[in-house]
Amino acid sequence: MTTLFISDLHLDAQRPHIIDLFCRFLQDEARGADALYILGDLFEAWVGDDDPSEAGARTADALRAVVDAGTPVFFIRGNRDFLLGEAYARRAGMRVLPDPTVVMLHGRPTLLMHGDTLCTGDVAYQAFRAQTRDPAWQARFLSQPLDARLAFAQQARAASQAHQSGLKGQGTMETITDVAPEAVSATLARFGIDTLIHGHTHRPAVHELVVEGRDGRRVVLGDWYEQGSVLRVDADGMALAAL
Repeated sequence: MTTLFISDLHLDAQRPHIIDLFCRFLQDEARGADALYILGDLFEAWVGDDDPSEAGARTADALRAVVDAGTPVFFIRGNRDFLLGEAYARRAGMRVLPDPTVVMLHGRPTLLMHGDTLCTGDVAYQAFRAQTRDPAWQARFLSQPLDARLAFAQQARAASQAHQSGLKGQGTMETITDVAPEAVSATLARFGIDTLIHGHTHRPAVHELVVEGRDGRRVVLGDWYEQGSVLRVDADGMALAAL
């Protein structure tokens, strides 16, 4: 049996072809999988489980069909959909996991994360993350009318794009928005694990590394802005591929 890992789909009504691609992936390959893990940023933005967007409705129906067919679906919140709640998770039939989470993959303990907490060089983002993960901030935000929340999400995306453009202008984009090696090493050492799977950086690759004297591996999932990306894990090993 194969376990599937995806992240950073950024589903949005403005990219209906990616929603179609994801629904086909769920209907075809995911139905025969041992499990499907979605490691954050399933949606481009998520402002609350009361959002009536077509992207959210289609995705919930497609995920529920996969779960009903026998494939469990697990989800870790990302930086774009950290407000996705238990109500939507129940609707989609998926189980929300904490970030980070340890799972067993064919006898090997593996650490799963979205990956944004590893980008410690991006100080501005980490400050924003700390603010928006505060339960009091989230309660105040979710109490606002839907239109106000949608407007905030649009402003936040624009601010993020401006921030990244500024980093590119300074020539620091690649370094600051990627994971910090010391953060990776410290995280793996804290859990006593030598294999990590994460998304967030949109830099799909398999990195060999050494963790406290042991050979380790960091697998970075790809994004779905232009095409799909999936990591397949079975008894024979790991394979990272585009769809």
